[in-house]
Parts: sequence; structure tokens; C-alpha cells
Amino acid sequence: MFKDGMVSMIQKAKKMQEDMKIVQEEIKLTTCQGESGSGAVKITLTGEYRVTNIQIDESLLTDKEILEDLIMTALNDASFQISEISKAKLKNVTGGINLPF
Repeated sequence: MFKDGMVSMIQKAKKMQEDMKIVQEEIKLTTCQGESGSGAVKITLTGEYRVTNIQIDESLLTDKEILEDLIMTALNDASFQISEISKAKLKNVTGGINLPF
């Protein structure tokens, strides 16, 4: 009886591990675009938190401080989106269990 429960638990753990690998690959392939300044700054970020594109409206090139703030806001927006997508995908795999990764 105990043996059957242990075998079942091991099988579930293996399935979760396989599903986790699939989800991690999906997250890597995910991209999000963060925006700020009503779209004047757009930053595209991958699921691995790598910036792949930055678009800046030319009208912002004269004010360094505003541009820096808008870049930071757009990057934080994209990063938040990736984080939320990752959490949701991982939650589906773990059944809501918070694992340390």
C-alpha cells in the first residue's frame, strides 16, 4: 500500500519536472513590450529578461531626464509583464505551490 503511494508520487514528480521544462522553454520564447509616455518609449523584453528592441520618439531626445525616466518606466513595465506571465505559467504546472525558482 505504501509502495503504491510512493510510486504514484514519484510518477507525479517526474511529470511535473517534464512539464516544468516545457514551461521554462515557453517562457524563454515569450516577449513583452513595455511602454511609457503614451507609447513614446517602447522596450521589447524576452522571457529571459533580455532587451531586444528599444523605440524612442525623436521628440524626447532633447530632455535627458524625462527620457531616462521613460526608459526606466517602459523597462519596468515589460519586466512586470514577463514576471506575471512566468508566475501564471509556473502556477499551472505546480498546482499553485510556490517553488523557489
